[in-house]
Amino acid sequence: MAFAPAHSTTSPLNQLTPHLLSNIVVLRGDPASSTLTLPPRLLPRDRTRLRTLRSSSSGHRSYICMCSDLKGAAAVVTKDSWEKSILRSECPVLVEFYARWCGPCRMVHEVMDEIAREYDGKIKCYLLNTDQDLQIARDYDVKAVPVVMVFKGGEKRESVIGTMPKSFYEAAIRRVMDS
Repeated sequence: MAFAPAHSTTSPLNQLTPHLLSNIVVLRGDPASSTLTLPPRLLPRDRTRLRTLRSSSSGHRSYICMCSDLKGAAAVVTKDSWEKSILRSECPVLVEFYARWCGPCRMVHEVMDEIAREYDGKIKCYLLNTDQDLQIARDYDVKAVPVVMVFKGGEKRESVIGTMPKSFYEAAIRRVMDS
């Protein structure tokens, strides 16, 4: 199986759905395509680490790669893990509210991954899909995406609305960490 960058026209990115789990990433792809297209943040450094997990009766295959290949990537949070991951976190938390269809959100994902790597051990970074967890988005009055919020002690302390330079997010983090 060949690998291609995310902008490849051989296999559209929307044919794959990444699901971050505790220690693996599962990608579901279209078996009709001979090329598996992954966003750059999901490309494993060691291409041999990507393995076929299973094939379904519909012909779709799932692939896995270990999260150690994705060290520093922002993790996914859902309504099921919200309280434990965000509200009961002992350190500040950065959360991006996004939607799969949102182009600007993809740019913010890259910034979130950079921040996750640079602030590793000081803050935790998460992504929340507002289409799947609409109630949480409503609880925090998210009307449009992307929105990045900084939480500390279980409370929202800062928010950045829209796609902004990395320095905006870092300034919000510093203000919360200094408070």
